Amino acid sequence: MIKLTMNGAQRFVPDGAAEDEAFGRITHLGIGAHQDDLEFMAFHGILSCYRSSDRWFGGVTCTNGSGSSRSGPYAGYTDVEMQAVRQREQNQAAVIGEYGAMIQLNFPSAAVKDPADARLTADLVEILRAAKPEVVYTHNPADKHETHVAVTAAVLSALRTLPAKERPKRVLGCEVWRSLDWMPDEDKVALDVGGYEELARTLNGVFESQIAGGKRYDLATMGRRLANATFLESHRVDDFRECWYAMDLSPLAHDESLDVQTYVQGFIDRFAQDVREKLNRHVG
Repeated sequence: MIKLTMNGAQRFVPDGAAEDEAFGRITHLGIGAHQDDLEFMAFHGILSCYRSSDRWFGGVTCTNGSGSSRSGPYAGYTDVEMQAVRQREQNQAAVIGEYGAMIQLNFPSAAVKDPADARLTADLVEILRAAKPEVVYTHNPADKHETHVAVTAAVLSALRTLPAKERPKRVLGCEVWRSLDWMPDEDKVALDVGGYEELARTLNGVFESQIAGGKRYDLATMGRRLANATFLESHRVDDFRECWYAMDLSPLAHDESLDVQTYVQGFIDRFAQDVREKLNRHVG
């Protein structure tokens, strides 16, 4: 059994398989900060495994959801009550999306954001060793949300702890609280997430506590997917019906000599250079 740090951490296997079997079959693993992050940012992984006989999506949610916005029917909910609601919603999404397994680590956001607290990294090492996924989806290091960036740091630290042969082939840092549209096209990883609109809408709508809390994440996520596909290329017909962007973090996972800040700064520098070159041609 996977050892987890926090009291109240949950393991959930929608189809009732034994834990060792459930985690051993995972091929695509999503690691998100909050309940609903996986359904928004890692839908490509969910789709890659949906109704497949040999590919399974596993989900990890790192925080407990206590800091959620709340209004309307949830306005009077305590932090403890809100945590329970959000955990139920996440498990419901795991059932709908036919995940192979779902883990909710139950860390407070403050612990996740504390660089001196290594407990999240330790839990992620346990999970990665059990699952041995081929692909990992997580947040990207240029995200606007500090908790998302902290989760990315913990994921990279955990991956670098593993022996080289046990690391996933591909690690993708996905957009959520800042679009990755700014990245030069040659640097973007464009993920095809079209074709299952009803599944996407259903998964996004599961998180009713957040939608009722005043944030239409469900509509915003679908809108971004459509916008990404439409605005990806100006001079040809759309390649995808819907698209989600990611940053390739695989080099960071496989080469400990690479500095994360320098790596991300490279994307920013290439974006700035692209802007300067166009301005120089037309403005002087």
